[in-house]
Amino acid sequence: MHPTRLVPTTLLALSLFASAASASDSLTIATKSGKVAGALTTDGKVRAFKGIPYAAPPVGNLRWQPPQPAAKWHGVRTTTTFGSHCVQSSSYPDMVFHDPGPSEDCLTLNVWTPANAKPGTLPVMVWVYGGGFTAGSTSELRQDGQFLAHRNVVIVSMNYRLGIFGFFAHPELTAESPHHASGNYGLMDQAAALTWVKQNIRNFGGDPSNITIFGESAGSFSVSSLMASPLSRGLISKAIGESGGAFYSSGLGYPARTKAELDDSNFAKTAFGTSNLADLRKLSPDDLVKAVNAKTTPRPPRFGPDVDGYFLPNSVPEIYAAGKQAHVPLLAGWNADEARGAIVMAAVKPTVTIFTAQAATDFGVRAPDFLAVYPATTDAEATRSAGDFVSDRFIAYSTWAWLEAQVKTGSAPVYRYRFDLGSPGDTHHPAAIGAFHSDDIEYVFGTLDSRDGATWRPEDRALSDQIGQYWTNFARTGDPNAPDLPKWPTYAPATDWQVMHLDATSAAAPDTLRPRYLFLQSVWSKPN
Repeated sequence: MHPTRLVPTTLLALSLFASAASASDSLTIATKSGKVAGALTTDGKVRAFKGIPYAAPPVGNLRWQPPQPAAKWHGVRTTTTFGSHCVQSSSYPDMVFHDPGPSEDCLTLNVWTPANAKPGTLPVMVWVYGGGFTAGSTSELRQDGQFLAHRNVVIVSMNYRLGIFGFFAHPELTAESPHHASGNYGLMDQAAALTWVKQNIRNFGGDPSNITIFGESAGSFSVSSLMASPLSRGLISKAIGESGGAFYSSGLGYPARTKAELDDSNFAKTAFGTSNLADLRKLSPDDLVKAVNAKTTPRPPRFGPDVDGYFLPNSVPEIYAAGKQAHVPLLAGWNADEARGAIVMAAVKPTVTIFTAQAATDFGVRAPDFLAVYPATTDAEATRSAGDFVSDRFIAYSTWAWLEAQVKTGSAPVYRYRFDLGSPGDTHHPAAIGAFHSDDIEYVFGTLDSRDGATWRPEDRALSDQIGQYWTNFARTGDPNAPDLPKWPTYAPATDWQVMHLDATSAAAPDTLRPRYLFLQSVWSKPN
């Protein structure tokens, strides 16, 4: 064969080798701690890096300490599987994890980035999962970031400490802290993950100057808290809150550190016969979980965030009132039927008599004002109003108060939504009532098919696509709008408090329920 006939074949082989090498190189990324190797998703469009340590394992003497830097490693670390979820004392039926199991060594994060992303070019969205600060993991299929990454954004999610492991306050912890603070370790984990993103995300294709935080339920409470904290507010470019805000709502306000210290140390003394910190750090995770789950009187503390004087110098509402929160665009809202199922499925339904009597008990002389905004002239209306009120008390009011605070003292646009499309139901919610709490997560992430037993309708898939566009548009520019989407006005007095109703036919309209929330504000706007 003539030698020149070999040239095209040789060049082709070299070209293929170069392409393979380029693909391999793109799956190995340098971080401050060392190189990580990820994998392409099955469609080849996204690079996924899972289980990257962003902080040292919080074990031994690092239990109940702020997160410390992750140790550096040599060589290339394989990051193709989720890290362990943080030890937790509770869970929910619809939380299905795909990781090695519970561990205190759990401070890892995940990155999904488009396969062709160039360094430092794309908006970054950092997800904070919900679960009442007591449960959750990044390994749930409904929170898989690869599908949002198809929209030319970089998605990050992190595990953070939960329950007694993440929010235990104690006088000895306060004494050993250079900041004279204790508790809030889970929130500090989130801030540490944001710092990691700021320092490392450029090599994954993300723009470190364009970071949006978003979360649902406790994750949304976290977003409002991260905006308030001096440790994290400078790391945030935009924020999205789904169902929840760290504002006073019938007992949901974070307690003062001194109260948390007293409650938590008393619990330890009762449960373990000692409140000595060194002894408590020697306890196994199982011992701690068993004590938290024990059916005792009084019941164990909830172990959530506190006003520690460091991560949160003051209460979150006070920080916003003083205008010291992050002045960034905010998009937030809630679901139309957050907790309505608790009323509809109750053995005894509210009647006019029951509802009006409860109003008198809860609101005293303000009961007539309450009934003016939650009417109960018939039993059917009483049931409907009871569902409205339990949802507002549970999560909607706190989200509304957060939006109002940002409008009042912030200097960037605010957008409000309500997720209205009723769920078709699924394995865990066979008798789903409307748009229930957490119903929105799969729509946001584009992961409808991860929900077991759901029969999705065309309007579900259309709305999921629409929400994905709104959320990523907002992350890119601070404005959810685009020419091919229903117009989403800002939430402000000048626009008559417009709310985007996310539904089979999405549309914005003035807030007709404002009197309801103004009434609740008049009775709930004071600290516990």
